Amino acid sequence: MRRIIASTYTTLDGFIDNPHEWSLQYTDAGAQQYSLDLTLGASALLLGRVTYEGMAQAWPHMGGNPFADHINSIDKYVVASEPVDSAAWGPTTVVPGGDLLDGIEQLKREGDGDVLIWGNGRLTDALATAGLLDEYRLWVCPVIKGDGEPVFRPESRTGLEHVDTTTFDSGLVVLSYRVTAA
Repeated sequence: MRRIIASTYTTLDGFIDNPHEWSLQYTDAGAQQYSLDLTLGASALLLGRVTYEGMAQAWPHMGGNPFADHINSIDKYVVASEPVDSAAWGPTTVVPGGDLLDGIEQLKREGDGDVLIWGNGRLTDALATAGLLDEYRLWVCPVIKGDGEPVFRPESRTGLEHVDTTTFDSGLVVLSYRVTAA
């Protein structure tokens, strides 16, 4: 069965919005290799509608390196209750919001390779609550932002088991946790 891994950049004080403003300076060669290895181990990307629409504006125009080429080639699944332009960044399959749990259970059973989720929001909360999210990878940047969108909300409540900690020369730390209880 495939694993679903939520991979999210966060500040030390737990905020995730606008990572392009505070995370890029910590992406050293070691972090880039870690990210590439994580990405190459995935055969699918699972996103909420808002994240998908934002990514679809940029990613189809990127390429020429193993990371972007792989991301652009793998299957994308977007969970949406509203219409989505699935042709904007293919190959993309829309998972209707009302069919979320059945659709994701089927996705976990089919295919090889991990399924990555970029970001952490209502989608990851729903999957963790249903016992369908396997792991969090929190990329903690040594930045204190002070406010913003929190990495977790009350709906995020779940049990976790620490799996690994990876530290990079830049000060970036990846904390890996397995979801143990909904």
